Amino acid sequence: MSQQDLYTQVYFFEQESDRPTAGQWAKHIALLLLTLATATIAGSLFPFGRLPIFPDADPQTWPEIAQFFLTLPYRYIDLILSTVVYLFTTPGALASALSFSLSLLFILVSHEMGHYVACRIYRVHATLPFFIPTPPMIGPAGTFGAFIKILSPMPSRKAVFDIGVAGPIAGFIALMPVAVIGVLTAEPLPANYAPEAAGIVFSDPLFMHLIGSLAGVNPALVQGNGFYFAAWVGLLVTALNLIPSGQLDGGHAVYAVLGERIHFWTGRIAFLIMATLSVLGYLYFNSPSGFLIAILLGIMMRVRHPQPWDDSPLDARRKLIALLTLGIFVLSFLPFPIKVIY
Repeated sequence: MSQQDLYTQVYFFEQESDRPTAGQWAKHIALLLLTLATATIAGSLFPFGRLPIFPDADPQTWPEIAQFFLTLPYRYIDLILSTVVYLFTTPGALASALSFSLSLLFILVSHEMGHYVACRIYRVHATLPFFIPTPPMIGPAGTFGAFIKILSPMPSRKAVFDIGVAGPIAGFIALMPVAVIGVLTAEPLPANYAPEAAGIVFSDPLFMHLIGSLAGVNPALVQGNGFYFAAWVGLLVTALNLIPSGQLDGGHAVYAVLGERIHFWTGRIAFLIMATLSVLGYLYFNSPSGFLIAILLGIMMRVRHPQPWDDSPLDARRKLIALLTLGIFVLSFLPFPIKVIY
């Protein structure tokens, strides 16, 4: 009896018992709806929306700074409540915010369901997607993304690869039309626009430049809208997941294609490269985002990858898909996604 047959027999009984219960469906749907609410509010606030954050606050002296932080909880609550009122009383405001939140959730749902469907195909026990809502500004997009939790061992390296890459491929396919709509509907920047007054400047990944070139639009000369920013966040999520480290999707792919030892070293090399880039990015580009990526990779580097039952090498077709996935990473990744202007 092969290892795959043994795995199938051992876990076959779970196929009925691992179906989500009504209570589990309710929990996952509640998290999804709460994430929709927080992402919609985030979609109307700076930097993804046009509402400024604390426009009247400009503390200069230490007593003023202390007073600002002491009153910050009340200011934050007032900001959120006033934003909700704005969304439901200003014509077009809710539709604009929903263009961001619904598009972003469409990308995230597609990514996680890619993983989930692949798990079901391989009879790997996994949860429905958990969406992570965050208070707007704390999580700038109103969410820290989503994840599924795998509850049973992987049957083979083939399963590790298929489940790992199914998410970013599905998410990338989902964000393609969103990005196209975002670029085609973006408004040109005003002639007197001054980048130094914006506070935060977004860097566009190669994929956005590619779409812009095909559409005859320079992404640097347009004003982002909800679709544009949703695709931008989706590309960032895709790129982060495809970094070849730990149990990130890229880590699963490297483990499946190249084996455990190469996976061990790619995680450490990725951390060293990103740690170096984060310092350079902060010194030369005023970009603090590299530090967050380096911290993520430092954590992932210490997470051991589970060993599948069947460690047989992948076939040529999957190795070709691995190259396709590498292409998605190249189109999505930016070492310095944002630049902060002081």
